[in-house]
Amino acid sequence: MSTDGWKNFGRYGADRDRGNVHGRVALGRALEDAVERMIIEGGIKSPPSTRRGLMARMRYLMEHRGGREALAEALADVGSSANAATLRAWKNGSRIPRRVNIDAVDTAYWTLRARNVLANPQLLKDHLNRDGRGTRVEIHPINQQVVDEPRRRDNLRIRGIQVRYVWDDAVDALAAGDADTLEGIWDDIIGDLDSDYGAYQYVSYIGLGA
Repeated sequence: MSTDGWKNFGRYGADRDRGNVHGRVALGRALEDAVERMIIEGGIKSPPSTRRGLMARMRYLMEHRGGREALAEALADVGSSANAATLRAWKNGSRIPRRVNIDAVDTAYWTLRARNVLANPQLLKDHLNRDGRGTRVEIHPINQQVVDEPRRRDNLRIRGIQVRYVWDDAVDALAAGDADTLEGIWDDIIGDLDSDYGAYQYVSYIGLGA
């Protein structure tokens, strides 16, 4: 595909695959995936059905702001409740709740953990900046099979770039829903691809090594 074709995305059929999107869109999705991984991978590993896992979740809920409210809401959703003495017994492991209440504790824990991670964007910034080392970005070119055959660039390949210094602004833009800033950041990232710059304005997928 010629440079003019990339400037006028879709002229030669690239938009026939809805998975082909502007880099700013794919970058936003990649950042959201990174947040989800932070929430899950940094969470409690022991299953809630084990004494250790249950106690760990209860400690988190009882010791973090909003935890008691999150647990009360999760219990109410399953038609249950627990008084202060029962909560203490669950927390210290002297009483094991019914399965439905264990599930409610687990739901409340992940809800609160997600809320706390999302409320502190600096966590994601630090995760991506890695003390100045940055994060590797894996860029997948668009699906060329939907492009009109004379305009295909079958020589495009997955590219990997170590990206630094943009992550604070990228996380702030994601939180603000600022597509223009994400577009500018994506332009900065693919600027390192030199002559292939235009071919990666639109992509099929972006992966972050974080």
